[in-house]
Amino acid sequence: MSETPTANTGQAQPWRDDFSRVLSPVFGSPQLDLVRGQGAHVWDASGKEYLDLLAGIAVNSLGHCHPAWVKAISDQAGQLGHISNFFTSPAQIALAKKIHEVLDLPTGSAVFLSNSGAEANEAAFKMTRRAAGGGRPTIVAVDGAFHGRTMGALALTAKAAYREPFAPGVPGVVHVPYGDVEALAAAIDETCAAVFIEPIQGEVGVRQHPAGYLRRARELTTAAGALLVLDEVQSGMGRTGYWFAHQEDEIGEGVTPDIITSAKGLGGGMPIGATITVGDANTKLLEAGQHGTTFGGNPIASAAALAVFETIESEGILEHVREMHDWLKSALLEIPGVASVTGKGLLLGIELTAGASGEVPDSKAVAARALEAGFIINPVAPGRLRLAPPLIITEEDLKPFIAALPALIAG
Repeated sequence: MSETPTANTGQAQPWRDDFSRVLSPVFGSPQLDLVRGQGAHVWDASGKEYLDLLAGIAVNSLGHCHPAWVKAISDQAGQLGHISNFFTSPAQIALAKKIHEVLDLPTGSAVFLSNSGAEANEAAFKMTRRAAGGGRPTIVAVDGAFHGRTMGALALTAKAAYREPFAPGVPGVVHVPYGDVEALAAAIDETCAAVFIEPIQGEVGVRQHPAGYLRRARELTTAAGALLVLDEVQSGMGRTGYWFAHQEDEIGEGVTPDIITSAKGLGGGMPIGATITVGDANTKLLEAGQHGTTFGGNPIASAAALAVFETIESEGILEHVREMHDWLKSALLEIPGVASVTGKGLLLGIELTAGASGEVPDSKAVAARALEAGFIINPVAPGRLRLAPPLIITEEDLKPFIAALPALIAG
């Protein structure tokens, strides 16, 4: 039997060999064998330290092993680990009440707890089918969107390379060009059941829709009797300096959606997702027995998510995220080779510019050099990098990365 590796064992290569032998290859070869984390830092099996600027793809909102998060999980595990959804638990109810509170949901709204962002979007997809009652076959999504890899969520995801190997997909979904209001208007007619939109798209390099886009989407869906679904799986839970991105005026433009989906940072590292229906009519789109999940609302995951909410509040993390955004964006824009910085809060895209050779640096090569230097960043698209660090990250954490980035870009 293989031993579980610990820091400083020097067993990195045997561990990778074991990975290739016993685990599915769908994620490719692992880049690191991580064995420990603390705050914004992680350590591999050889004891090498890394600054985590990706946070499990926007998941580790409180960083690694935050004491409040660890205590909540430990306490809950010592009381009640799992129950079926034939029953409920105080942690599940408290979490749902907290979601109601931060979103200021109207009476009749409800939270369906699941395990992931894809599952949260699957539930929303089924709700929109029920709302259509079979008479509205079309669901509109946007080019560049990523909503997950299960079959319904995959149909909403724009990248053909993700969908085509699994054709035929779920029918009825059409993708409209990004940021094109006229195309959006043309797609929303009496056949349209719903529109799915990420307030900020992360998959294509962190980009925000043009001003007026979300507001127009709300106007069009309301006029057509279609639903507006906001996918806040990545942009929610304080990532932008607000509980949910659409609550910021510049992003949300005062829009109230019909359904909101959440996951990633919701559990701070524990798997949990949420599909939030706004108002009584939307809540009634699914009746008892029409949907379900085995682990959704698990007491431990719910306790972890509640700890994330409470810690963000008690430590003033939303304000901290907004302050760190201003500092980090300014620092990045001073670096040669950085053309622009997009995004909000601590969900940032870095656009690289052409160097002396006239060519834009290969973002994958930049990320590889960063990893070698001890920084975890994400080459999300050609010439574009994504940063989604823990929300608790500080200037002191980031200064070594800012100092190293010019050389990492230059190669």
